[in-house]
Amino acid sequence: MKVSVGSDHRGVSQRRSAAQAVEDLGHEIFQTGPTSDESCDYPDVAALVARRVASGESDRGILICGTGIGMAIAANKIRGIRAAVAADMDTAQLSRRHNDANVLCLPGNTLTEEEIDEIVHVWLATSFEGGRHQVRVDKIRALENGGGA
Repeated sequence: MKVSVGSDHRGVSQRRSAAQAVEDLGHEIFQTGPTSDESCDYPDVAALVARRVASGESDRGILICGTGIGMAIAANKIRGIRAAVAADMDTAQLSRRHNDANVLCLPGNTLTEEEIDEIVHVWLATSFEGGRHQVRVDKIRALENGGGA
């Protein structure tokens, strides 16, 4: 699997840790974001990662900022992206099983590198259940394309 991992200045060390966790699982990574804690604009990083996922260059994306919220808002503006904020393993797993989330957004301010690594492992290992959830994802796609749910 190809995974794009990005962060703003609030998640540099967590991004590096998450990228290493992805590599340790045998996946190919593309890493983007600042190399220091010098301030940068999270929408730029979110757009880059989300566009890679939407285009098929990457299968999934992982974004880290202070809360994960800004990254999720920005990433979800890209057609085809279903970005979810997850601060624990349960929500990460459910974002995949029920929502087919293709971008995981993590709060670097409140999670340790170890917690992020555990969440990343669970999220990458979890499959979409389909079935009744596919109907709902299809309705999300319809909304994204200007239609109704």
